[in-house]
Amino acid sequence: MRLDKYPKYDLTFPGPTPIQHLKRLSDALGGNVQLYAKREDCNSGLAFGGNKTRKLEYIIPDALEGGYDTLVSIGGVQSNQTRQVAAVAAHLGLKCVLVQENWVNYHDAVYDRVGNIELSRILGAECRLDKAGFDIGIRPSWEQAMEDVKKGGGKPFPIPAGCSEHPKGGLGFVAFAEEVRKQEEELGFKFDYIVVCAVTGSTMAGMVVGFAADGRANRVIGIDASAKPEKTRAQVLRIAKNTAELVEVGREITEEDIVLDTRFGGPEYGLPNDGTMEAIRLCARTEGVLTDPVYEGKSMDGMIQMVRNGEFPEGSKVLYAHLGGVPALSAYSYLFREG
Repeated sequence: MRLDKYPKYDLTFPGPTPIQHLKRLSDALGGNVQLYAKREDCNSGLAFGGNKTRKLEYIIPDALEGGYDTLVSIGGVQSNQTRQVAAVAAHLGLKCVLVQENWVNYHDAVYDRVGNIELSRILGAECRLDKAGFDIGIRPSWEQAMEDVKKGGGKPFPIPAGCSEHPKGGLGFVAFAEEVRKQEEELGFKFDYIVVCAVTGSTMAGMVVGFAADGRANRVIGIDASAKPEKTRAQVLRIAKNTAELVEVGREITEEDIVLDTRFGGPEYGLPNDGTMEAIRLCARTEGVLTDPVYEGKSMDGMIQMVRNGEFPEGSKVLYAHLGGVPALSAYSYLFREG
């Protein structure tokens, strides 16, 4: 595999992100399956980091080499992506324009003033609120933002939602898989399954390609949180195919390699269900580890329910990819008013 031929700009802490044994959570679920978490939520000192920061390490070199002066990205009002792009822009001394669309059908008086968007504003980004609803494709509002930067004399560098439509959007999580393999050597065992949240697709796609190198592509279990799973599945497959070609993985990625569980994403994107809420509380109260209602709460719920249902063989070791997102919790404070 040829990941090293692509330049990387270090935005995460040196060394691998830690793998933590979730022993008390494993025990609370019967102890027959051992759960571990790889802490991508602790991967950087830039505004709490997260999975997008790992992706940006392979995208930012193009922005710097091309002499771009403004990073332009898009997400929902409480987007983790836009917060991480704002932090990277500040770190590099670049301007930042963020389109924040109304992707979540959730209404709270402070929703657009706290959490991720609050941090983006503090970081100096221009945040443009837009009424458009959720979709994982290319958005007219984002294209308009880039045109506006050009009209103002700037040179905009486009970073799509989740970094996913960028040709190099999957490379960061190919590196994730390489990192896990080295940590497995130290741990003395290999993980049987890897559980990851999937929405715009490039995180899961990169993992599928990375783990295809040792025959574990279909052991990456994506938990859909888009509530539009067919779009997400198609995007994961397309990005994985492109990424596999970039890194010369040595085989084609097929539909059989994409395992996407669609049971836990409802009722719609950004809205938690009862299982999401229970999973957030159980993980927090057994491990002191926080997850959020939009992404990680849903993938945590998926993993917990799969353990409870006996869907992992007894004795399995399961790695949960904690992608970050906790800053969004404050935007949902009413849901947690009693804990």
